[in-house]
Amino acid sequence: MIVAYCDGGSRGNPGPAGFGVHIEDADGKTLAQLSEYIGRKTNNFAEYSGLLTALNYALEQGYSRLKVVSDSELMVKQIKGQYRVQSPELRPLYEEAKRRIARLDSFQIQHVLREKNRHADRLANEAMDRGMGRTGATSGPAAPKRELKGFVKGGVVHFLEGELPDGVFVRITPERR
Repeated sequence: MIVAYCDGGSRGNPGPAGFGVHIEDADGKTLAQLSEYIGRKTNNFAEYSGLLTALNYALEQGYSRLKVVSDSELMVKQIKGQYRVQSPELRPLYEEAKRRIARLDSFQIQHVLREKNRHADRLANEAMDRGMGRTGATSGPAAPKRELKGFVKGGVVHFLEGELPDGVFVRITPERR
């Protein structure tokens, strides 16, 4: 049996969202660390995206027994049938998760406190940071997109005005004048 620690988050709810999945074998050896920025979504959408990714990993890698550990009480109780899925946004994700679970020989899901899910939490935060064009930061609003004018001399971009903080991803569109 493999164990997948799943977490999802959203900054703003809805807001910039991402998930993280830390997968271990029965001996606690890390098999995979998966994370993705998923755009502007709710935290619950991100939690389900992490669950679906864990299920996909198990099925694609040929594992028939999976235990999922999550700090999302809502998602865990919905998957166990203890809560109804009322959100139209979550309904298709829930249904797809149930279809994938049915393909496994054994499936368990367990709710834990956030402190017991720190690997997945870190991965989810890293995914949100990447999607927001930041590295090392863990909270706050995304920087607005803006255009800066500059020129290239000796292979180095020189801005005519303004500056960019370290770690920001940029897209450069060259123009000839």
